[in-house]
Amino acid sequence: MMRGTGTAFIEMREVNKWFGAFQALRDINLTVQKGEKIVICGPSGSGKSTVIRCINRLEPVQEGTITVDGTDLNSTAGVDAVRREVGMVFQSFNLFPHMTILQNCTLAPIRVRGFSKKQAEDSARKYLDRVRILEQAEKYPAQLSGGQQQRVAIARALCMEPKVMLFDEPTSALDPEMVKEVLDTMIGLAEDGMTMICVTHEMGFARQVADRIIFMADGRILEEAPPERFFRTPQHPRAQTFLGEILAHH
Repeated sequence: MMRGTGTAFIEMREVNKWFGAFQALRDINLTVQKGEKIVICGPSGSGKSTVIRCINRLEPVQEGTITVDGTDLNSTAGVDAVRREVGMVFQSFNLFPHMTILQNCTLAPIRVRGFSKKQAEDSARKYLDRVRILEQAEKYPAQLSGGQQQRVAIARALCMEPKVMLFDEPTSALDPEMVKEVLDTMIGLAEDGMTMICVTHEMGFARQVADRIIFMADGRILEEAPPERFFRTPQHPRAQTFLGEILAHH
């Protein structure tokens, strides 16, 4: 499995974020190397999703700096540039119901990247095949299971040929029997060397794929460690409690 190459691809420095009076992120410092796989975990409301939403500027930050591949997200031009390089997969699949799977995957490459229809369709078929769902290309989202729709959402993000993929709890809206097919797709991406940041409760996936686990609570990063150390000897009491609760449920 490919590890980071030593080039900082994403840097968050002293990032603070508020929603009204509520401080969602507190002094976040995070560096992600090219090719690195990061899993962010922690209790609900700890700021995990907010971190990755800030990385592609779905949420602006009030203090601190975020750079992606050398581009500063505080500039408007930077936001557009970064969004082209950053793929995002959400809890809900956000597919357009009135478009076929193929059309869902070709829309952004044609509009944003300037691909021809043929280029975009060739690319879409390649990535739909990559997530093992090519045979569904002419169907509409409602004809697919939740797991299939989430794999389409991953393929759609890959069609933009991003340099990094962000996953925001991509399996939490799925029925248990569909979780594995989505995680298998993500494991395949990781093995291909894709830079990935995943917010997830799937600790088996974290153990298998992550180069580093980031544990958050109350808007802070409380612990950062390789998976084997994090799972064997978590240092922070909150991390110990969190892992204890997860193990009790499995």
